Amino acid sequence: LGCAAHTCVPHTGSRREERPAPTRWDRAEPLRAWTCIPHSQPAPPPWGSQDHGLLCAQHLPGPSCLGSAAGAPGSCCSRALCSSGWESQLLETGFLGIFLCPLWTLSALPRGTPTSRVVMWGFRWLIFRIMLGAGLIKIRGDGCWRDLTCMDFHYETQPVPNPVAYFLHRSPWWFHRFETLSNHFLELVVPFFIFLGRRMCIVHGALQVLFQVVLIISGNLSFLNWLTIVPSLACFDDATLGGLFPSGPGRLKDQVLKIQEEETRGAGAPRTRGSVARGTVNLALGILVAWLSIPVVLNLLSPRQVMNSSFNPLRIVNTYGAFGSITRERTEVILQGTASANASAPDSAWEDYEFKCKPGDLRRRPCLISPYHHRLDWLMWFAAFQTYEHNEWIIHLAGKLLANDAQALSLLARNPFEGRDPPRWVRGEHYRYKFSRPGGRHAAEGKWWIRRRLGPYFPPLSRQDLRGYFTSREWPYPEPE
Repeated sequence: LGCAAHTCVPHTGSRREERPAPTRWDRAEPLRAWTCIPHSQPAPPPWGSQDHGLLCAQHLPGPSCLGSAAGAPGSCCSRALCSSGWESQLLETGFLGIFLCPLWTLSALPRGTPTSRVVMWGFRWLIFRIMLGAGLIKIRGDGCWRDLTCMDFHYETQPVPNPVAYFLHRSPWWFHRFETLSNHFLELVVPFFIFLGRRMCIVHGALQVLFQVVLIISGNLSFLNWLTIVPSLACFDDATLGGLFPSGPGRLKDQVLKIQEEETRGAGAPRTRGSVARGTVNLALGILVAWLSIPVVLNLLSPRQVMNSSFNPLRIVNTYGAFGSITRERTEVILQGTASANASAPDSAWEDYEFKCKPGDLRRRPCLISPYHHRLDWLMWFAAFQTYEHNEWIIHLAGKLLANDAQALSLLARNPFEGRDPPRWVRGEHYRYKFSRPGGRHAAEGKWWIRRRLGPYFPPLSRQDLRGYFTSREWPYPEPE
């Protein structure tokens, strides 16, 4: 889930005397060295203060089981990096996947283990909550979702725009209104198709898959949209998907049809202890999901709905939502370094650090990374409309840049001090970014973006300035490499 050894986000830590005995997860330091923000509220910095049917393709539950088991601790150890809604969605999808395929067989079509209806309805319940939760959080949230203007801003201000977003941003106003209305229809109306019979359920699945494909094309939302396609597939039955498989004697489709004919004649597999055990497990699963869904449903009905949260420690039935509010302007934090001895000297040459995907260099084409994800770039998007006091990790990153830390720098696209001594000072500058107009003057100059400086994000910092700050938080003090 993104835990890594790159040390740009500090490891969690309350004060040493309050720290419990280390567990196995604590000793797995290479997996968590940069993943958590401290629980404690340390003193302000010394320089001042400003205020998810195709899961069966593998025929084994092992990957789902291992993924769910490994994902749970990973989701907890990465408070800063793994706090996105798709982390809990991945856990819930993987949990249901554990029960989808039989455990003790390698057969592609195990005769005595039909697909669990409870699991299939579990996936349908999941996609219902994902879409309805996203729709309700929008309609209850930002006013632009109600006056249909949100798409006027979304493509430019989304976390990490892609090249398609650059052109979609300049669509006519009526197209943006159509996009917003379509979003409301797909998230607030279409989810109920699941409960209106087979045909409408299939329509729901087709529309949601198409919707996610559109989102994949127009944005860089990590694996979220790919993952959301998975529960949507539960809306399709064998008759719907049969055309995707080769037919003929002995082929998979022919084998499935024969099994279905036998079951229709009552000549299916006899009832065994295993089938009774599976039925018991499925019943228990259904009861568990229903019980854990109670607070989730109450949250959906509440005018104070919260999104991307869980009401149980295992995070297997969760609340979902996305883009409840839309920013009207895009701001960016640009990290810069200088080798000048005097940071305030007018002739100090400040050089920009370039991230792998987020906007920086005006002439760099927006990236295309989905289903992959640059978590640090995503965090920088959040930091840009907050203050550095709310994002202590960015000061930790600045300290690493001051030491030319190789692991932290591996998360960046360009280090202006590569092959040179580390910078003496690092600062954060705040800019407003806008897409250039296709065919306009800036685009003719090769610029995808235009920007205007808003002011400092955090002041110039040296390693000496950060010594006390790092010590007070029990972070390793960065030494030059």
